Amino acid sequence: MKVVTGQVMQSMDKRAIGEFGVPGVALMERAGCACADAISQRFGDGAGRKAVIVAGKGNNGGDGFVISRILSQRGWEALVLLLAAPQAVTGDAAVNLERLDSGVVTSLPQGLAGQEELIKSATVVVDALLGTGINSEVGGIYGEAIDVVNACGVPVVAVDIPSGIDAGSGRVLGRAVRADLTVSFALAKLGNVLYPGAELGGRLVVADIGMPQAVVDEAPGCEFMDRESARAIIRPRSVIAHKGSNGHCLVIAGSVGKTGAAAMAAQSALRAGAGLVSLAVPAALNPVLESKTTEAMTIPIGPEDKWHFLAGALGELLSVAKGKDAVALGPGLGTAPSTVYLVHSLLTALDAPLVIDADGLNAVAVAPELLLRRRGRVTLLTPHPGEMARLMGVSVPEVEADRIGCARDFATRFQVYLVLKGARSIVAGPDGTIAINGSGNPGMATGGMGDVLTGVIAALLGQGYHPFAAARLGVFLHGYAADLMAEETGTRGMVATDVQEALPRALQRLTVAEGGAAGTSIN
Repeated sequence: MKVVTGQVMQSMDKRAIGEFGVPGVALMERAGCACADAISQRFGDGAGRKAVIVAGKGNNGGDGFVISRILSQRGWEALVLLLAAPQAVTGDAAVNLERLDSGVVTSLPQGLAGQEELIKSATVVVDALLGTGINSEVGGIYGEAIDVVNACGVPVVAVDIPSGIDAGSGRVLGRAVRADLTVSFALAKLGNVLYPGAELGGRLVVADIGMPQAVVDEAPGCEFMDRESARAIIRPRSVIAHKGSNGHCLVIAGSVGKTGAAAMAAQSALRAGAGLVSLAVPAALNPVLESKTTEAMTIPIGPEDKWHFLAGALGELLSVAKGKDAVALGPGLGTAPSTVYLVHSLLTALDAPLVIDADGLNAVAVAPELLLRRRGRVTLLTPHPGEMARLMGVSVPEVEADRIGCARDFATRFQVYLVLKGARSIVAGPDGTIAINGSGNPGMATGGMGDVLTGVIAALLGQGYHPFAAARLGVFLHGYAADLMAEETGTRGMVATDVQEALPRALQRLTVAEGGAAGTSIN
């Protein structure tokens, strides 16, 4: 599913009107009807139902006027509280204001003071205040109105995006409406799917309002990874497939106290469909890893009394890496100086597609310019915000303030594929292409989840998926497996191996087509 910024959506509206002759008032009518349909579907129609539409003077308010008219036709009492003088409403919004019975409109240019009881008496409150055009802190009567709506205790439906959310980032502009349902038009906005906007919007429905398909297709945006997006990437497995045709992955991982990371990366690669997995570990740890992993083949590297990788292991590892379809580097490696030096050497010498995570990333952060030596070879990094901050030499708050920008900047500068992990993980390609992951839940906030993801992505690379496809599918599959676990056990106490073991079931669920209604709905 494509998602766009508010500015892009405004450009799409202008293009639909100017190039394709779609009247703006028609787009507004369809948008308002879509919201009214969503309200009717949830709350029913007929006498005894009351909607209070809190409206601004712009097009978002105009959508609200349409909603009032449609719901009134369906038997609702649908009142509009307009935070402006009627003469301040212009354009298509003014056309729809004129279509309303004046008795349902109350002009409140001084704000909602005194209307609290009316709002609390509603079946539903409709947020038609600000829409996608704002880019500065919300204050004054609009800020006060947001506070009143949030305090009313009544279900809230937001028109396009909750008022106060930056449509391009999901950031709260001072204060924002907390909605139970958001109906977005034509395409979802970044603010609908990125946190905290995604949480404040409640359930998201993306409604078709008749935007010309060429306008939709040609609009610049990001891909939001949902079940349909993931299903479209998954390739069927041949009935004559064998272990040699499903990719042989090498995992270089482990140090004393961190054997679990190495085991989870290897086992997760197998659970994600790799035909063969070899696990290269410091020789002293080999007996432990042979016990922890059954299907993966362990390869002891270096002296038998060493518990971490030494710089001199380069030759052995390069020999082991020959013929492998993908290499995962980093889980549980440790940060011993000799290990860091080894990582730097491997960056230059390894030819196979390379996934770098955990302590591999910490080693890269010492000299990120070494990534430039891998130009022409596939390199895929999977940092969490702390690792991303170290890679870029900035603070974690700086990363979190612009997750898309940071991911895109690093990926294009160093010509790598990058997964910036977190709620709504960001996938960036070396050409600047961005995808946003839609799976996952708070149960994943526990140690080892990144090791599982590393194995999943390495397995997909080893099976021949394009790196951007492997990253997008891997991140979604990882989160989707966690979502399946959450359905059974909840999110408290979920551990990484739970997700690892749910990977085959997640793949099966994604492979089998699911029926669904027209349109898009995100819970």
